[in-house]
Amino acid sequence: MPSFDIISEVDSVEVRNAAENANRELDTRFDFRNVEASFEFKNDIVKLSAENDYQLGQMMTMLRGQLAKRGVDANAVDLKKAEQTGKTHTQEASFKQGIETDVAKKVVKIIKEAKLKVQASIQGDKVRVTGKKRDDLQQAMAVVRQSELEQPFQFNNFKD
Repeated sequence: MPSFDIISEVDSVEVRNAAENANRELDTRFDFRNVEASFEFKNDIVKLSAENDYQLGQMMTMLRGQLAKRGVDANAVDLKKAEQTGKTHTQEASFKQGIETDVAKKVVKIIKEAKLKVQASIQGDKVRVTGKKRDDLQQAMAVVRQSELEQPFQFNNFKD
């Protein structure tokens, strides 16, 4: 019986590369000359630090651009609230890994509401979809892609 898994993962190597490229871009930007600002990647979290809040916004735009170039979905970024410690403002950008149970329940509900001839079940941090025909599974993939759940999904482990 054909099946596939719906997962949500972000490649941490690509995130690291995007943070490093954003640091390089920061060095070449005229509006960040003589400003203490940096991107720091540690434990799948990118820490942005700058002298004021406006610069943090500019840096987040740079990071999103670099992530887009590296193929990381913008919906995967989870921003924390900006904090001020002394002269520096910091903000952390973490990345969603795995599907939380409430989002997984929404995915299963969306697939069931589409009335496709497939079964969806939650298995840890992924959703397994099984059906009799490969075409039904591809329709389920299309339904999940069209849903607006604010999280990127990938499809893997496709078995015939």
